[in-house]
Amino acid sequence: MDTESTYSGYSYYSGRSRGSHRHGERSRDHHKSRSKDGSRSEKSVTINAPPAEPLLGDSSVLGEEVQDDNWGETTTAVTGTSEHSLSQEDIVRITKDLEDSVGLDCRRYFSLTLAVVLGLLVFLTPLAFLALPHLLWPDKLLVCGTACEGLFISVAFKLLILLLAVWALFFRAPRAGLPRVFVFRALLAVLVLLFVVSYWLFYGVRILDSQDENYQGIVQYAVSLVDALLFIHYLAIVLLELRQLQPAFSVCVTRSTDGETRHYNLGQLSIQRAALAIIENYYRDFSVHNPALLTASKSRAAKHLAGLKVYNVDGPENNAATGLAHSQSRAMIAAAARRRDTSHNELYYEEAEHERRVRKRKARLVVAVEEAFTHIRRMQEEEQKKAPGDVMDPREAAQAIFPSMARSLQKYLRTTRQQHCHSMESIQQHLAFCITNNMTPKAFLESYLTPWPTLQYGRERWLARQWTLVSEVSVTSGLKEGAIFLLKCIDFSLVVTAKRIPYIQLSEEFIDPKSHKFVLRLQSETSV
Repeated sequence: MDTESTYSGYSYYSGRSRGSHRHGERSRDHHKSRSKDGSRSEKSVTINAPPAEPLLGDSSVLGEEVQDDNWGETTTAVTGTSEHSLSQEDIVRITKDLEDSVGLDCRRYFSLTLAVVLGLLVFLTPLAFLALPHLLWPDKLLVCGTACEGLFISVAFKLLILLLAVWALFFRAPRAGLPRVFVFRALLAVLVLLFVVSYWLFYGVRILDSQDENYQGIVQYAVSLVDALLFIHYLAIVLLELRQLQPAFSVCVTRSTDGETRHYNLGQLSIQRAALAIIENYYRDFSVHNPALLTASKSRAAKHLAGLKVYNVDGPENNAATGLAHSQSRAMIAAAARRRDTSHNELYYEEAEHERRVRKRKARLVVAVEEAFTHIRRMQEEEQKKAPGDVMDPREAAQAIFPSMARSLQKYLRTTRQQHCHSMESIQQHLAFCITNNMTPKAFLESYLTPWPTLQYGRERWLARQWTLVSEVSVTSGLKEGAIFLLKCIDFSLVVTAKRIPYIQLSEEFIDPKSHKFVLRLQSETSV
């Protein structure tokens, strides 16, 4: 019965009699295989193919594609195995993801710890330069005059400005975890560390050892350190923010499954930071990836293969049976070749039929939603006459009218293969949002009639740590002419090709304003 329910949709195109005959053969073969090993079907966990191509080529997708309008009454539930199945590849992938997540968390906390330690060293060094002379040799210091006291104010405000600038530039929530270290950020950190260590060495040799009595010179030394740190911060702004603003490359991003393509202009970036910018633009610009739309061609191929039968010509002992088997095999191969020649006609009619069903179910959905919103307006008019405590909130109103449109909406989503993108909870939340903001039925339906960008769907569509950068060169190197790298996801990959923006030479051509003037001469004599 499992096989019969799975292949029940095939009779829509091939005829009920021929489909039932093939179903009977499949069911008999299936029951024979189950009788040989009956304990296998009793297990609740099955070993399936890797999850990179879920249900591709599976006949259950075909059965779902050609279901009739009364799908709610004729649906057959497939039982016997659990729908939550794991393969060996799944277990290895889950283990690898856990190890990668632990490594990413450790690296993130380690980088944050180093940044905090370096920041404290930078901000405490000028204060230590000013405080150590008062703690070690206070009796030998000269009196700090007015100019020296004014330098205290300068140091205080410069440190405050530096603190705010460092907080704005560096202490921001990380957008992603990169596979390699950011080269410019690491160089700036090393530069700051060497700079502070050099100042400490000079301070220890020339001031601490000799116990310098000129406190005003010590204050000026601390001021020079703060000024130098401000200049390093300006250098960090140039390298980290301003350098990448000017476009230098045009990258072509192509999704490997359906060929959807976008073009972006990027600046002087490394490959890993360019990949991060491309992924952010992907979530905003590309439509959501729908693997169910890619199964039509594989379903057609499976249907053509299902019509081809292979006979064992060496089995019969008599020559007559052998010759008959040979002739039948040649006839079946010839029939398969003729079907291949007419496959474009079948494709044309299948697409036409699918478009017709989509238009019909779209019309039913539009009518159902308009009737539901009309009911909402009537309910709002009635609730205005009720007491304030009896007024229904938008959430309750959405739950009240949702059953009237649920059937039409589910049929449309199943026909367009979007049922896995929208859950009942998300649809009710969107409906409540539209009711709260007094939106029209067309505004409500736009979310389901037109595919949205990936970011507009649930978090399960854009989970973190699911991208892999594949590049032949180091990911810390900059983009170059003809650079190609891949961004691999679970179900697809993005192929990125970079081309340098050409140098544009503009020339100027001056047009004399007097050249536009003309004289109209009228002849006094006309022909009669």
